[in-house]
Amino acid sequence: MARDLEEYLRPGIDSTPFCPGCGHGILMNLILRAIDGLKISMDEMLFVSGIGCAAWIPSPNFNADTLHTLHGRAIVFATGAKMFNPKLNVMVISGDGDLTSIGGNHLIHAARRNIDLTVICANNMIYGMTGGQVASTSPLGALTSTTMDGNRYRPFDLCKLVLGAGAPYVARYSVTQPLLLVSAIKKSLGIHGFTFIEVLSPCPTQFGRRNRYDSSADMLKNLMERCISREEADNFSDDELKDKIVTGEFMNE
Repeated sequence: MARDLEEYLRPGIDSTPFCPGCGHGILMNLILRAIDGLKISMDEMLFVSGIGCAAWIPSPNFNADTLHTLHGRAIVFATGAKMFNPKLNVMVISGDGDLTSIGGNHLIHAARRNIDLTVICANNMIYGMTGGQVASTSPLGALTSTTMDGNRYRPFDLCKLVLGAGAPYVARYSVTQPLLLVSAIKKSLGIHGFTFIEVLSPCPTQFGRRNRYDSSADMLKNLMERCISREEADNFSDDELKDKIVTGEFMNE
């Protein structure tokens, strides 16, 4: 972690729990960059997470109030906290398995109700901490511990899912797009209502080694090559878009 962000970390934190090459450490840095840029006091923040690799981003690292909750129930706890103290800036940080599989119903109904929460979903396309099982976000053909012949089911488009549920602000960026991602987090914290940011974060340990990536650097390069903006996507055919990931802000217009 950069020296200028040390004030946002709990005393004694000198390393993160993430595997080498994991994108979650980058995301952790960028979340704090956004909060620092807005000059929001950590006393005004509450961070809520479920179970999984991404859940370790706020807890025990952030020098703030954190709730490390049950698997799939982060949004439920966050909703209760927001109802009890509406003045809090409540941010949910958790993984795709936690938020969109086990906690999928909570996600869509919180968006439908437009609960005033900022939800950041660290999407590594697999259950990273619990054994590398297939997730609702695993690509077609992906090799996991439970799909050794390749995943046969198409993944959720998380942004379309949450937009369809009525969220007023939805965005998707990769950890390889740091400036855009920081800007999106800042914007989401300034919007009253349910905001959702999908963050593409590589998992070399569970996803990468099974799907024949030689290194974590290769996974980052792959994201850089595949991620295109919404404006760029307008110039691609449907066949060309199959191997691309469209990133940007998806407003509920």
